[in-house]
Amino acid sequence: MADLSKLYSMNRLYYVLLALGGLAVLGGAYAVFMMEHHGHIISGMNNQIVWGMPHVFAIFLIVAASGVLNVASIGSVFGKAVYKARAPLASLLSIAMLAGGLAVLMLDLGRPDRIIVAATNYNLTSVFAWNVVLYSGMFSLVIVYLWTMMERRMNPFNKAAGLAVFIWRFVLTTGTGLIFAFLTARQAYGSALLPPMFIVLSFAWGLAVFHVVQKVIYSWNEKTLDPAILQRTKNLLGVFIVGSLYMVATYHLTNMYFAHQTGFERFILMDGGVYPNLFWWGYVVLGNALPLLLIYFPGLGKTRCVMIASMMVVLGAFALLYVFIIGGQAYPLNIFPGYEVVSSFADGQVASYAPSLYEILLGFGGLAIAFLITTVSVRVLNFMPQDKPYISD
Repeated sequence: MADLSKLYSMNRLYYVLLALGGLAVLGGAYAVFMMEHHGHIISGMNNQIVWGMPHVFAIFLIVAASGVLNVASIGSVFGKAVYKARAPLASLLSIAMLAGGLAVLMLDLGRPDRIIVAATNYNLTSVFAWNVVLYSGMFSLVIVYLWTMMERRMNPFNKAAGLAVFIWRFVLTTGTGLIFAFLTARQAYGSALLPPMFIVLSFAWGLAVFHVVQKVIYSWNEKTLDPAILQRTKNLLGVFIVGSLYMVATYHLTNMYFAHQTGFERFILMDGGVYPNLFWWGYVVLGNALPLLLIYFPGLGKTRCVMIASMMVVLGAFALLYVFIIGGQAYPLNIFPGYEVVSSFADGQVASYAPSLYEILLGFGGLAIAFLITTVSVRVLNFMPQDKPYISD
């Protein structure tokens, strides 16, 4: 009787979570309708800051969708059994987050129906057009990859599919970085370091998301992760966090080396108000220093600490993207170096931006789409990692 009561409570909680996710999606749909009906004037975006809070959510979901596949690649391509058991769940998360991120991007266009123009008039000179192919290819390859893992007759093709996904996700994340690297109209962008920086960031963000989801699934099924496996994956997260911090530091140090970038770096790192605070306290401290402390400090590194550290990494990712995307647009563009430009169009002035409720609803709508895809799929199919007794390799 007690087991039946507990099962009933778990089922009820499951449907409550689905309902909350559905409400978040409806909130995003409402935001889309309002911005399509009234225009983006009701959002916080303006002529200077054309990529707002929805892009912060979208870029995080897309970059993390690529990075979470690192878990699957280590298993399928490099033959590590610990990670191979987690490849189906990692692939599911990749599809879910990519779907959520792309939904936010498409619905933030203002005229999402115009996507048919991009699909039927392909522009080979546009990096945005390249990403249409990259995103579609990622969906297709990951679906095939999942098929080779979950259908016994397709198992012989698993390694080939895993290698294809491994290569494609590098290309996809490079394409995401190139969107900014080829954009010379803002001083924050136009750097060759951005594609590799996004690749390294994806490793940390994807593994952090995977840790959070894995912990929830294990807790829901009343199972405990093998401490040896936790030790291995949390150390890998620590390495990725250090690598991410190194790439971000290199990006800013490179900018500071060039005289024409000094003003921008002072703005982002010292004088820009909310942006330096988000960078130092949100990204460096909350998103890197504290997670490393929780992972490596003697006596810590337990399941709960790794879970908290992973959530901090995710929050730090949002802080970094807000600074990078919005702060990069807020800083005035120096069109004529050495000259002062004065006009009635706010030349030389820092652009102001405050995200509106509609932007927040749209962003969380994308997260909710990823949540619903993951939750329903885990319920219907067996994505629970099936661990054998762990032997160090």
